[in-house]
Amino acid sequence: MNREAPEPKAKNVRDPKKNPGFAGLVGEFNLSEAEIRGTNYVGERPKHGGHASVAGTLPYQVPDRDPEAPIFAGPYAERLEKILSRYPDPQAALLPALHMAQEIRGYLSPATLDEVAERLGLAPVYVRGVATFYTMYNLAPLGKYLIQVCTNISCNLCGADQVLEAFIEHTGTETGVVSENGLWTVMEVECLGACGFPTVVQINEKFYENIRPEDVPAVLERLT
Repeated sequence: MNREAPEPKAKNVRDPKKNPGFAGLVGEFNLSEAEIRGTNYVGERPKHGGHASVAGTLPYQVPDRDPEAPIFAGPYAERLEKILSRYPDPQAALLPALHMAQEIRGYLSPATLDEVAERLGLAPVYVRGVATFYTMYNLAPLGKYLIQVCTNISCNLCGADQVLEAFIEHTGTETGVVSENGLWTVMEVECLGACGFPTVVQINEKFYENIRPEDVPAVLERLT
């Protein structure tokens, strides 16, 4: 029995059975590794949080912060209102509110925690209990650059301990201690969620993948 071969599909017709790619873009792209990984691009996140649907998802550690700055003023007051609009109970907005306070001041002091508690109408002891439970909240001053080195299984097998030692050596500090020049705080952390690219290092809000001990000087030089 003869069967006619099916006609080839048009090149730009989307096949619903296949992954449509990023934003519907498929095919071959002539991109460098730097372009794929985004190392040539540094985005700026709006202080006001953008659309209300994403206002609570912008926690990040920035190099420039002020421990004395107001935390619920100007564009940050606008962001908090957007965050609160997403939750019927202000208690549910506590985590993004703490993230925002840390973004502004760099760490969460007892006074900062009390301000957050007052603004959300929560008991100060409850807010402190939440802040001390999560390791992502910093309860003491840090260096301008917070260097977090993952030493969990995948990274550990690929030399994470040596990477951590290299960062300590080249910053002249110890884990969890602010360097004398105020630039660095190096910390050993659990999984950073990028196990396919060990050793992974997070410096402030940015990930650095496939880091080896010999890469550390160039990483630090790039920051300064």
